[in-house]
Amino acid sequence: QVQLVESGGGLVQAGESLRLFCAASERTFSWYNTGWFRQAPGKEREFVATINRSGESTFYADSVKRRFTISRDNAKNTVYLQMNSLKPEDTAVYYCAASVRFSVVRNDMNDWGKGTLVTVSS
Repeated sequence: QVQLVESGGGLVQAGESLRLFCAASERTFSWYNTGWFRQAPGKEREFVATINRSGESTFYADSVKRRFTISRDNAKNTVYLQMNSLKPEDTAVYYCAASVRFSVVRNDMNDWGKGTLVTVSS
């Protein structure tokens, strides 16, 4: 339904910041809730943050609260993830996802991007 393309990943040192971008090709992008998930080697894909259709409501995993900020611009069909004070444990492939249901559950996501790699060195 929605084609999602992530960008902005890279290699940074602990304490630095990155801003991830998720571009959607679907003109009805504003109909979907959007979230970020991440997956580190040997681990399950885990929830990071989500934002509802209008951008009025957000929810974060405890591990990223006060450090990460999710936002969206429906006019540009884009969702963002500002990541500050990065830690080595944040190293993972970050995936953008879209869902009809406002949820933090992986299986509730309807569409996924292919991911962008974030590596945080100590």
